[in-house]
Amino acid sequence: MNATDLWYTPATELRRLIRAKSLSPVELMRTVLERIERLNPAVNAICTLTADAALAGAKQAEAAIMRGDARGALHGLPVTIKDLAYTKGIRSMFGSFIHEHLVPEHDPPFVRRLKDAGAIVIGKTTTPEFGWKAVGDSPLTGITRNPWNTETTAGGSSAGAGVAAALGFGPIHQGSDGAGSIRVPASFCGVFGLKPSYGRVPMWPVSNADYTSHTGPMTRTVADAALMLSVMAGPDEWDRTSLEGAPADYVGELGRGVKGARIAFSPNLGSLRVDEDVATVVRDAVRAFEQAGARVEEVDPRFADSSRTVRVMWSAHMAGNNGKYLDQWRSRMDPGFVACIEDGLRVSLRDYVEARGQKLAQWDAMRPLWETYDFLLTPTVSVTALPVGRLNPAHWPQHAWDWLGWASFSYPFNFTGQPAATVPAGFTPGGLPVGLQIVGRRFADLAVLQAAAAFEQVRPWTGRRPALG
Repeated sequence: MNATDLWYTPATELRRLIRAKSLSPVELMRTVLERIERLNPAVNAICTLTADAALAGAKQAEAAIMRGDARGALHGLPVTIKDLAYTKGIRSMFGSFIHEHLVPEHDPPFVRRLKDAGAIVIGKTTTPEFGWKAVGDSPLTGITRNPWNTETTAGGSSAGAGVAAALGFGPIHQGSDGAGSIRVPASFCGVFGLKPSYGRVPMWPVSNADYTSHTGPMTRTVADAALMLSVMAGPDEWDRTSLEGAPADYVGELGRGVKGARIAFSPNLGSLRVDEDVATVVRDAVRAFEQAGARVEEVDPRFADSSRTVRVMWSAHMAGNNGKYLDQWRSRMDPGFVACIEDGLRVSLRDYVEARGQKLAQWDAMRPLWETYDFLLTPTVSVTALPVGRLNPAHWPQHAWDWLGWASFSYPFNFTGQPAATVPAGFTPGGLPVGLQIVGRRFADLAVLQAAAAFEQVRPWTGRRPALG
């Protein structure tokens, strides 16, 4: 197997080859690290590379295989962790000068589980400062660029994870999503991303953002995401908000399909603005579900307008969690982040409580849809990747910090905690990826994976790769 094959071979196949002793974990690791060394300067996906430790881990994994002692489902496979997550003994900078030298003493549950399953952490992926926005740049780690066009953003906040998945910097990558931070970069970078149900993957420290932050996989194939989620999911005492019960058989039941399913398609959730090139690709992609045997109906769900709610809560959470840093660090922080915090500091207690009530009411607004339909399809993002250095596309309204307008398909499902995935739907005439969002019923993570796998079978996407590298 040549290097190109290894870069883009799914985790499901790599683990089979490793267990059959047809592929050395050391060979795999060296090939991935060489690719990162060559391409990362052009895209800035990895902010902390742990090459020596990764090679040492690969050698241990190879020795174990030769003894007939495979450690777990991910034995010998490289994995990246987002820089917003703690990692024991590895810098966790949160994209900020504030934590530039932070080296945690503990792993959160999902990192422990990945390691226990035999995965080898090769580094941390870039994120905007404290994950505050959906474009990929940070005052500390710089600009993360899209591999399909390096003059455009990779999206955010799981910016580096999206790029790493697209370029074959290993097969599996962890992201997190508080208002679209898995789905936006996955859409912009042409890869698969899943925001599982809230609490499906335990977090530590638990996010202080009113139950909106989710951890999930970003991969090139749906099966790899199912494999990764099967390792990360499940309750843990470190996160008292994690869901009870063992995870479903995401891998074994992935191929069930969507034949007979009732699927709602909303091109704009009733009122959202969508660029025409995105809308055209998404509408064509929806037809794949009819080809897979589902019944698709276009709907106008008329959800309650939650745009003010998210803006109040987003800025208030940023202020409550990070306002304490302004006096000392303002000059070294992202100016947009500072503006967001300052707006949040002006949110009154009454405004916040009212907004939280509106957020809780979002489920009642959506519930009737889920009494009829199994899935909801929408564009993942209203736009394609915008030029680097911009917070909003030039043809959209401008604001000192508010980017939420063009990412408004994402956050409603953070409010409700439902599973939502993005699949590569196609490309614009300019060659930029477009994502299709698949939203499932409450707790129906397996069903969302099955729907994504059915789409992937009808509209396979892994054969098209960025020209970079």
